Amino acid sequence: MRFAVLGAGGWGTAFARLLAISGHETVLWARDARQVESIVAARQNTKYLPGVELPLAHLRVTADLSEAITEDVLVFAVPSFGVAKLVERISPLVGTAPAIVNLAKGIDRDTQQTMSEVIRDVLPKAKVFTLSGPSHAEEVGKDIPTAVVLAGPDLVLGQQLQHEIATHRFRVYLSEDIRGVELCATIKNIIALATGISDGLGYGDNSRGALITRGLAEMVRFGRTFDVRDETFFGLSGLGDLVATCTSQHSRNRYVGWRLGRGECLETILSEMAMVAEGVHATTIVHEMALQRHVEMPITEAVYRLLQGKASPLSLVEAIMTRAPKREGI
Repeated sequence: MRFAVLGAGGWGTAFARLLAISGHETVLWARDARQVESIVAARQNTKYLPGVELPLAHLRVTADLSEAITEDVLVFAVPSFGVAKLVERISPLVGTAPAIVNLAKGIDRDTQQTMSEVIRDVLPKAKVFTLSGPSHAEEVGKDIPTAVVLAGPDLVLGQQLQHEIATHRFRVYLSEDIRGVELCATIKNIIALATGISDGLGYGDNSRGALITRGLAEMVRFGRTFDVRDETFFGLSGLGDLVATCTSQHSRNRYVGWRLGRGECLETILSEMAMVAEGVHATTIVHEMALQRHVEMPITEAVYRLLQGKASPLSLVEAIMTRAPKREGI
């Protein structure tokens, strides 16, 4: 199979490298021609994935989108808020039923659709999959053992993609629950903001463990209103990615939360980051959807209030800890 990875951020670069070293003809598309020149000259993406050498003998890097989309499989590796614009841009150029693997983790603000739904709205015959799980680009780029889940309705093509993408260091599981995988991937970033805030306040493992556990309960309550399967909540895109994102030094969402917990301004934090923290965008969307569906999500609500400037980090923790006593459960 020939792959085109659309988006040369950290994850897109790491994924393109993974495909190239496995012997696949791979194209990495970057929006900025100057970034392409930098990657080719340095043989690495010094801005988004420094220290990881790229196999340029098997990996073409281009800023020409029309060149990239001639491949068999298109991999969307742009932030969630850029997916709709990208699919609109490529729609006149692709065939009627392209195979697409989405890596973005988020929900569209205007339509409340998952990324696969956004893509299928424009390309209704596209065979869309989402790949998710605990997979920080920094570690995948160094071939640290990783396991992910590939979700989509076409299991025949899914099994082929599963085989083509997997390596001895990158294990791929298969799922039909694409909406569930995408919703879990979105909510875990919000909980990571909360654990980062807790860490920034100087709290410890007890607090972090409680937030992860009760954050999982929120994920389950929310997801069940969309008929998400239980195995998805407790699989790689749910519990697996939740733990990794809430505890890792590589987690952008945890990092943003940590700085917020230390009392820094959100606008300043984001202006100083090259990468995107998807949880910042997801919090407002999921909070609105939870209200519409009457789903109780106290951690999400607390993070939302903080991001809106309606609460301080300390009041966030107090709001969660002083809720009325109740039995443990989902």
